[in-house]
Amino acid sequence: MKRFSGFLALIFLTATATSAQFHRVEGTRILGPDGQPSMIKGVGVGGWLMPEGYMMHMGGSWTEMQEKVEELIGAAEGERLWEAYRAEFLAEKDVAAIKDWGFDHIRLPFHYEFFMDLQGNFLEEGFTILDTFLGWCETYDIPVILDLHAAPGAQSDGAIADSDGVARLWTEPDPYQDLTVALWEEFARRYKDDTRIIGYDLINEPVTPNSIPDGAQALRDLYERITSAIRAHDTNHILFIEGNYFATTFDKLYPPWDDQMVYAFHKYWNPATQGTINYLIDIRETYQRPLWLGETGENSNPWFYDMVKLMADNDIGWNFWTHKKLRSTTSPVSAPMPEGFQRLVDYWNGQAARPSPQAAHAALFEMVANLDLDSTRVNQGVMASLFNPEFGTMRQPMADHRIPGSIDAVDYDLGNAGVTYRDTGIAAISGSPGGGNNGTYLRNDGVDIEPSTDPLGGPFNVGWIEPLEWLEFSVTVDSTSVYDIDVRIASLSSGGSMILYLDGERLGSLTMPGTGGWQNWRTVTIPGVALEKGTGVLRMTVGRTGGYNVNRMTFRFAGGTSVTGEMPPEIAELRPVFPNPVSGSAAATFVSAGSDPIVMEILDMLGRRVRRSTTTPVVGENRLDIVSNDLPPGAYLLRVIQGERTWSRTFINR
Repeated sequence: MKRFSGFLALIFLTATATSAQFHRVEGTRILGPDGQPSMIKGVGVGGWLMPEGYMMHMGGSWTEMQEKVEELIGAAEGERLWEAYRAEFLAEKDVAAIKDWGFDHIRLPFHYEFFMDLQGNFLEEGFTILDTFLGWCETYDIPVILDLHAAPGAQSDGAIADSDGVARLWTEPDPYQDLTVALWEEFARRYKDDTRIIGYDLINEPVTPNSIPDGAQALRDLYERITSAIRAHDTNHILFIEGNYFATTFDKLYPPWDDQMVYAFHKYWNPATQGTINYLIDIRETYQRPLWLGETGENSNPWFYDMVKLMADNDIGWNFWTHKKLRSTTSPVSAPMPEGFQRLVDYWNGQAARPSPQAAHAALFEMVANLDLDSTRVNQGVMASLFNPEFGTMRQPMADHRIPGSIDAVDYDLGNAGVTYRDTGIAAISGSPGGGNNGTYLRNDGVDIEPSTDPLGGPFNVGWIEPLEWLEFSVTVDSTSVYDIDVRIASLSSGGSMILYLDGERLGSLTMPGTGGWQNWRTVTIPGVALEKGTGVLRMTVGRTGGYNVNRMTFRFAGGTSVTGEMPPEIAELRPVFPNPVSGSAAATFVSAGSDPIVMEILDMLGRRVRRSTTTPVVGENRLDIVSNDLPPGAYLLRVIQGERTWSRTFINR
């Protein structure tokens, strides 16, 4: 009897040890293999095994994306392009970066067609890609949720489900629901013992059509079929159940039907407030199952910060959509948009002539090459809003602003709305995209930024300026002196107003003339402003009338004398890179106050040094040549060091 009891104990211990290797549901919590709360801050890798047109500025569904490419370069080259796309969009270094940024899990959206055809045949190439990806995740200790993002037949009638306009998963359950069940059963059979996988997100954002008599029941019925098929092989992994209508409603999805089940909701374009999620909290508390915010994002940094805080206050983990897009302010990283590819976008939008096959081929493959992580720009504001708990009150300079010198309006301090800037529309909360940065370039705050053609300014300007908005800049005044302040502005009509303050003290004001166009630039000047040496915060405030664009402020000595009548001890400055953006070569002027050696460096947006040289300047103007032929497209920082002082300018390499 003792021997038999010992045998039972051994079985129990073995089973416990095995199950402890997996993530699991315990009451309203999701626990990791160590028994601690898990899945706090995750990110999706949308766009890799489920490309979406909007992410690449192409529009349309995955099927339509392929058709657009094939129409320009043919089927064979189109297939080669998409193979290269998958290799560049996500690589091992992306997974390493995701872990390094601070995310603790990855959601992998996939299209069924990478793993199964519509005859029910499984495709080994897709499973090989998945196994390679899981190997990377194992290397960097970051677990995965598998997400069926495009089900056979399409779970909604939209492009994000790769639909032809009909949600055939619901209108034609035979064969599409049978194929969906079979696909999940195959995943369960293959990966039942794989501890790298947290669980299965069964159907992304289902939307049952009105033609279905009881869509809520149809969704539950399919979920239960999938669950039974999975559990026939796999009792280890968590099942993530998304609500109907884009994962927002859970009618008839409770009571739960599985012990290891999580209710997964999505949150977009509505306020990040307690009242918007109380109905979900009620479901969690009533039915004792965890909640997980499986998708959120596509908004502004202030909204991201509020969302993160709301989820933390309610013990809900989240997963951010998505890690990489082409020319984006809302993702952790942004890939640069090639000029040639922009011309393709214009063609697809009916705004340009059809390109030649050679031009289209070059542009498409350049776009794909730019998706490599090393070519992308990290959106520091997005990262700070997601990971810095002090984002709500922090202030971090975006550039080393020196007076005398120039300050680009777009380089206001990094921080939250009301701390480093004020804008009348800081987030999209009306139920649809829009709001935040109306210009959609460079930064992801409420401040509206667009490309600029100002020949004497930076590559971007602040626009859509409205009354009483303001921007703040951390500055260092190097010399006590009297300055003239030149401001580059453009406006359709006259009457706009601006006031400048330093540490709350008024420096002067401007009334804007009309320049005849939003990109017709003119200099207006506040003369004779006395400033003392030191550090402070400069505020550029819009008066009671807006309606103008602003590019750059330049502080220069007035008459060449200081307040005390002595020549200023330091007059060094680094003038802007010109031309900017850069195509092959450009130059900047460094005005040196002495002959001490200078170090010129170029850094990418990850802070990695890609150029370094040393020279001895003359007193006065020195030309610094920039050769960028071998630099990947993207944003760069030109830095000049002389003694203990540093100057910097940003430029865009094409």
